[in-house]
Amino acid sequence: MFDFLTQKFSSIFTGLLNQKTITTANIDETLQKVRDALLEADVPYEIVQEFSKQVQADVVGKKLEKTLKPGEQFAKLVHDRLQTFMGGVVTPVAFQIPSVIMLVGLQGSGKTTTAAKIANYINQMAQKRGKSRKILLGSVDFYRPAAIDQLEILAKQIGVDFYRANQTEPVLAAQEIYQKYKTNGYEYLILDTAGRLHIDNQMLLEITKIDQALSPKYKILVLDAMTGQESLKIAQAFDQAVGITSAVLSKIDSETRGGVAFAFSYAVKKPVSFVGVGEKVADLEQFYPNRMAQRILGMGDLQSLIERAEDKISQAEQTRLESSMAQGKFSLQDFADQMTMMSKMGSLTKLIGYMPGLGAKLTPEQIKEGEQEIRKIQAIIGSMTIKERQNHKLLDVSRVQRIARGAGVQIADIAIMLKKFEQSQQFVKLLKQSGNLNKLNNWFK
Repeated sequence: MFDFLTQKFSSIFTGLLNQKTITTANIDETLQKVRDALLEADVPYEIVQEFSKQVQADVVGKKLEKTLKPGEQFAKLVHDRLQTFMGGVVTPVAFQIPSVIMLVGLQGSGKTTTAAKIANYINQMAQKRGKSRKILLGSVDFYRPAAIDQLEILAKQIGVDFYRANQTEPVLAAQEIYQKYKTNGYEYLILDTAGRLHIDNQMLLEITKIDQALSPKYKILVLDAMTGQESLKIAQAFDQAVGITSAVLSKIDSETRGGVAFAFSYAVKKPVSFVGVGEKVADLEQFYPNRMAQRILGMGDLQSLIERAEDKISQAEQTRLESSMAQGKFSLQDFADQMTMMSKMGSLTKLIGYMPGLGAKLTPEQIKEGEQEIRKIQAIIGSMTIKERQNHKLLDVSRVQRIARGAGVQIADIAIMLKKFEQSQQFVKLLKQSGNLNKLNNWFK
C-alpha cells in the first residue's frame, strides 16, 4: 500500500541526506516536494498543509544534534511528525474480557472477513500465553446475500462458535445473539453489522439502535483503504452516529496510495488498530504508526518482519535450520526449506516492503523476476532425490538432465542455481568461522 509514498519520500530525501548544511531554501524545496507527494497520495489538501506547517515549526524550533548530519536531522523530524499524524505511540491491541466488539462499515469494505480475522487474532494472542478464548461470532447483515453463511464458514475455519439468530429484524437479531453470548459464558462477542454501498440514514439509525441495545465496548469501523478521501467522510459519519473506538484499514495490500492511513487518525481523532494485508483470516496486522513512518521514509520495518517470522515459521523449522547452519552445513534441502519458510511469511513484494531501502530501489518488474526465480529454484530442488539434496556433488550430467526434464527448465538454469547455492554455502561457512553465526541466530530470536 505504501509503495507509492515510499518511492516518493525516498527520492526526496536521498539528496537531502547528503547535504552538509540545511538552509531555508532547501527546507522549503523539500517541504514542497513532500506536499506534492502527499497530495498525489490522495491526502486532503488541508491536512497536507497542516502537516507541512508543523514540520516547518519543528525545524525552526529544534536545535541540530551534533551526532546527526543536518539532512538526517531533518529526516528524523519528518519521521516523528509522520508518526504523530498517524496516531503517535501505541501499545499492542488487547481486548478486555468480557467484551462485545461491533463492526461497522460500508458494504464491500470487508467487515465479515475482518470479524473472523479479529477472532483469529484474539485466539493467536491467547495461544502465545498458553491460553484459549471462548468467542462467539454473529451477524445481523440480512441485506447482503450469503453474508451470514460466509461468517459461519469462516467461524468453522478458525475454530470459534457461530450463532444464527432466528429473528430477522436487525436490532432484535442482535439482542438474540447477545443473549446467547451472555447465557453461555462467552468471553467475546464479535458482531458483524449490515452495510450499504454508501452512507444513508436508515443504516446509521439501525446501527445506532444496535449500539444502544448492546452497549458494545469496542465499535470498530472497517474502512476500505482504496476508497480515498471519501473514506474520511465515511469515518466521520459513523463516528457521529455511534462513536467509533478505532478503525481497521482493509485491502492495505492493494495498489492504493496510502492517503487514508496517513490522514485518518489526524482527521477523525481515533486510532487505526489493525490493517488487513490479505484475504486470508491470518492476514491481519496491528498498525504501528512508528513502523509505518519508517516504511514510508524507506527505513524498512525489521521489527514487524521478525514478528511475522515468529508467527509464520514454527520453532521446529527454525531450530532445524539453525542446527544445520551452526554445524557449518548447508544443503540444498536447507536452501529449499529456507525458501519455503520465506514464502510462508508472504509474497516477495510484501517482504521487500519491510527491508530498509529495498522497496524504493526495486521495480515491480525486478520483484516479479525474483519471484519467478524462486519458483524455478523450488521446482529444480523438488525434482531431486533426497540424497541429491543432501549432497549436490552427486549431480553428474545424467542426473542434471533428469532434473531439468522433471522441473521443466534448461540445464543452464540448474548450473546458475547451483552457483548461487554454493555462494550461500560458502557464506554460512565464513559466518561459522568468524563466530558471527551465533550472533546472527540470536538477533532473530
